[in-house]
Amino acid sequence: MYSSHRTTVSFLVALFSIAGTINFIEAARNNRHVTCGTVLKLVNTDYKVRLHSHDVKYGTGSGQQSVTATELQEDVNSHWAVKAATGKHCERGEPVKCGDTIRLHHLATNKNLHSHHFQSPLSGNQEISAYGDEHGEGDTGDHWLVVCSGDSWVRTNPVRLQHIDTDMYLGVSGRTFGRPINGQMEVIGLPNPYSGTEWIAAEGLFIHPTEKDSGAHVHTEL
Repeated sequence: MYSSHRTTVSFLVALFSIAGTINFIEAARNNRHVTCGTVLKLVNTDYKVRLHSHDVKYGTGSGQQSVTATELQEDVNSHWAVKAATGKHCERGEPVKCGDTIRLHHLATNKNLHSHHFQSPLSGNQEISAYGDEHGEGDTGDHWLVVCSGDSWVRTNPVRLQHIDTDMYLGVSGRTFGRPINGQMEVIGLPNPYSGTEWIAAEGLFIHPTEKDSGAHVHTEL
């Protein structure tokens, strides 16, 4: 009798374990959105380069930390975390909606994607930099509007990021730097949403909305 009961319990545990695994796989398949707390790499659809930063300051303009774009897929300096605007809160795992204002936080240097009225060093467009204090806090120059079609930011669909303070669109000029960041492309702010301003979510760690409370996540190669 006891043996039979133990066998039944073991069967039920195994069954629930399998069901949980199936649910997690299904969640991964349905994990279509970029969400609050997502860590990702952004690829420019025209130039096939990833948004990048590093502890190298501009020699002109603002003198702040430079932001570039790189062809290297595996570079850890291309990781950006999606956060709410300064002073705002977004629920971890909540899909980012088209029209939301976000910050992109550079994980390696604790700075935020930033822009302002300075000229970019190569093309003379608007400079894009990384900015913030030791706690990763900056100002309104870190705020970007998510411009996309539909209700939310879908991972497989391109989006544009429009700078709130200056109305410029995050883009790539196509020009490349020399030393010390040889071969990396210039990232700029552009007044019109045309060539070089579309980005798509590539590799990253994507938090699924239904799993935000459990701490579970869906991971793709970083």
